Amino acid sequence: MQNIHPKLTLVGAGPGDPELITVKGLKAIQQARVILYDALSNNELLEHASSTCLKRFVGKRAGMHVYSQDEINRMIVKYALTYGNVVRLKGGDSFVFGRGQEELAFAQQFNIATEVIPGVTSAISVPGINRIPVTARNVSEGFWVLTGNTQSGSLSRDLAYAVQADTTVVVLMGMGKLDEISAAYVAQGKGNVPAAIIQNGTLPDQKLGIGNVADLKEIALRENLHNPAIIVVGEVVRFHESFQAVQEKIAEQLKIAV
Repeated sequence: MQNIHPKLTLVGAGPGDPELITVKGLKAIQQARVILYDALSNNELLEHASSTCLKRFVGKRAGMHVYSQDEINRMIVKYALTYGNVVRLKGGDSFVFGRGQEELAFAQQFNIATEVIPGVTSAISVPGINRIPVTARNVSEGFWVLTGNTQSGSLSRDLAYAVQADTTVVVLMGMGKLDEISAAYVAQGKGNVPAAIIQNGTLPDQKLGIGNVADLKEIALRENLHNPAIIVVGEVVRFHESFQAVQEKIAEQLKIAV
């Protein structure tokens, strides 16, 4: 009988491009006996797993949950005790709105060894790959990363504070809250702050829309943008090469309308 050494490894798969996983994360996939993977992980990564590895889709994406979090927690324990080495593969980083801590704590209750392999979060990498820095000297001294989908289903209450901070704001899972995000800025007289919506960031089919935060809904409609996408609000968006061209086009349309 083979000795079973139960272990859970949380692996951040990165923002989408399979080459943006860490070397350590890739090694964990190669050594896994079981992989429980999210809809946000690139399925190409599963090709690196052993031919005997059991791969289970546990589907965590906005509006699509194949299993509840409690069910996933129990699956982790069951597979770890039965097979040994379980990799929980999550999009981005496991600790950035990924509920990784909940899974880690649940496994530890059963004396299962745990390891965390950080991933490249979309909150930084997706703006970055589009030449939008989340911080820039004399422009933004910091950044906020917020969720548009809290446990109650509402927009994070921290947005009100972030708007007042005059710094970069990145909203994940916020496509259903575009009107609320715009309203929060407009209420503070900041509707003209630059904003970008980036869909499928780092992937070949990436799409991007640029404009002002007051017009987030219009940007999404104009560019046909949907989940999965991130929203970036702040003066750093001006660094994107198309921002000035978009502003000039809007100004020209206003002149014609007048």
